[in-house]
Amino acid sequence: MSNFSVRTGRADPWAPQTLALRFVVNLAGLWAASEVVPGVHVDDLPSLLAGTAIFAIVNVLLRPLANLVSCCLIVFTFGLFVLVINALLLAATAWIAGRLDLAFRVDGFWAAFFGALVISAVSLVASLLIRPPKVRRF
Repeated sequence: MSNFSVRTGRADPWAPQTLALRFVVNLAGLWAASEVVPGVHVDDLPSLLAGTAIFAIVNVLLRPLANLVSCCLIVFTFGLFVLVINALLLAATAWIAGRLDLAFRVDGFWAAFFGALVISAVSLVASLLIRPPKVRRF
């Protein structure tokens, strides 16, 4: 039997350097959202670091479920409902951070919506500028 594998030339999404790069991009996005959006507040660096970690965990655990549950709405709105999902995930992050007494909060849905929009824009720019390392397979 031969070993069949598809070579995509993309980095392993669970490689440590890829995860660290995504963490830094999310950190920059949360920081930019706290600076640009009036209702997103991150008061100190430890709260920013912990909030970024919570944001990553919330995205890994809840995003696939939210996309699955709302797939009809996503298709019906031509993908615009994903912005609402992103806002809800940011609001969930702020809620968890509040439970942990972190200085990370979001004041309402619209602040979460525009904060998630800023985070998405920072992520888009970073993905265009920074390419994760490619996987070499021999």
